[in-house]
Amino acid sequence: MSFTTFGEIMMRLTPSNYSNKINSSSSFNVDYAGSESNVASSLGLLGNKVSYITKLPENQLGDATIRSLRAYGIDTGNIIRGGHRIGTYIIELGASIRPSSVIYDRKYSSFSEIEKDEFNWEDILNDKKWLFLSGITPVLSKQCAEETIKVSQIAKQLGVKVAFDMNYRRSLWKDPADARKIFDKILENTDLLFGNADVLKDVYNLNPSGTSRLENTKEAAQMASDKFGIKHIAFTIREHCSASVNKVSGVFLTDSKYYSSKTIEVAITDRFGTGDAFAAAFLHGIEQQWDDKKVIDFATAAFALKHTIQGDQHTSSEREILSIMEGHISGHVLR
Repeated sequence: MSFTTFGEIMMRLTPSNYSNKINSSSSFNVDYAGSESNVASSLGLLGNKVSYITKLPENQLGDATIRSLRAYGIDTGNIIRGGHRIGTYIIELGASIRPSSVIYDRKYSSFSEIEKDEFNWEDILNDKKWLFLSGITPVLSKQCAEETIKVSQIAKQLGVKVAFDMNYRRSLWKDPADARKIFDKILENTDLLFGNADVLKDVYNLNPSGTSRLENTKEAAQMASDKFGIKHIAFTIREHCSASVNKVSGVFLTDSKYYSSKTIEVAITDRFGTGDAFAAAFLHGIEQQWDDKKVIDFATAAFALKHTIQGDQHTSSEREILSIMEGHISGHVLR
């Protein structure tokens, strides 16, 4: 089996009328998602063998969450059951000049209250090639932070490559210094780093001086490579035209060489989970042993395409992503 991801999956609530605000909505669509599970679902839909590790309550919501994961071809055999509740987040999708917003209700969730030695990582990581982690998990509790560091260390000892998405949620961390202390320990074991120039500025106060977003991102990737000793870095680039339209692209730094994708302008249906789609597509490209330029082009196409799909999961096929990568972006009806 190729991939394992570890983190919290939550119940996502979105107004049934996607244009409504939360405070004026009386009905909500229900889904189950989280950064690491989103990566797992995309990898599964792209035909990869992937397992997802988390902790869920022993109730109907936990059951429904596991069913949703299995629908994407994800192995759920090592999910632990226990605790009292599943975390929840409520999304209000923005439009035009109104930004999207999120309300989190995840305190005391089953995952945030994981205990020491609940996961047998040596068994879980047996026969795996990659472990995917994100910067969200460590902020949820002291034990979540310790577990994320621990599994990254065990993966390195076992020869499993670690992909780390330096997700930094300002609303969850009290201070960037707290994130730095934990991220530093994970980065010691990281083989592939995902992120963007902004997160490096927020957490590490690294300020590139490029005259464009592309040059800024290239410089930021090099700064990260120098600071953390990581040879492979894949960063997204986002230009905000409005809450409804963005321009997106990507940069891959590998062994001191840069590969950049073209920029794609996209009208936004739902931008949540787009970075996860990028990471999953990038890992898929590596698993397919594509050349470096094709990998970043494919990941960027997935990044762009996910903006057009409601919900956190990216449900496009490899063929559909390749079509966008090849420039078929007119939106003409396929018959």
